[in-house]
Amino acid sequence: MKNSNSSLVLIMGGARSGKSRLAEERARKLIGPIAYIATAGILDDEMAMRVKMHRDSRPKEWLTIEERFDLSGALERVPNDYAAVIVDCLTLWLSNSLLERYTENMSPAALALLEREIHIQLEKFCFIAGQSPFHTIVVANEVGCGIVPESKLGRLFRDVAGRANQYLASRADSVCLVVAGLPLYLKGEA
Repeated sequence: MKNSNSSLVLIMGGARSGKSRLAEERARKLIGPIAYIATAGILDDEMAMRVKMHRDSRPKEWLTIEERFDLSGALERVPNDYAAVIVDCLTLWLSNSLLERYTENMSPAALALLEREIHIQLEKFCFIAGQSPFHTIVVANEVGCGIVPESKLGRLFRDVAGRANQYLASRADSVCLVVAGLPLYLKGEA
């Protein structure tokens, strides 16, 4: 049964569309502490700079949980008296989850099993978000609007991300697409 005080919000868009900014603005409107679950891993100098910029832009009083793989566990670590949790971003979590186990020679059955395991983790996350006493705001990239990726892994990632976004949107109370900094609400209210 869903907690009536919580909500699950999905904010999607392309790169640099303003989706993270909108998620932060939405969280700031709530009364109470805010947690931020960061899913990025620091694998090179460019990513280290991006993570530092994100860290520096957030208010110091926000709780930051850096978690690349266990999204449900990170959500469970947020204290119950928090008003909102921002997950930024689902797409990086999916990428981390895929790359952790993907190999070039995986059979179609093994790829389907890998996606199923990721989907089970996403189902668990949505269940926990629905039971939580706070609002959960998930940021995700819309990756299906571009060209068909050349590589097998690229196509797999696009497909997994597209299906994950569809699932999360079906469970969310509110879904927003951000384009050029402008929100378009597809489901629910602002």
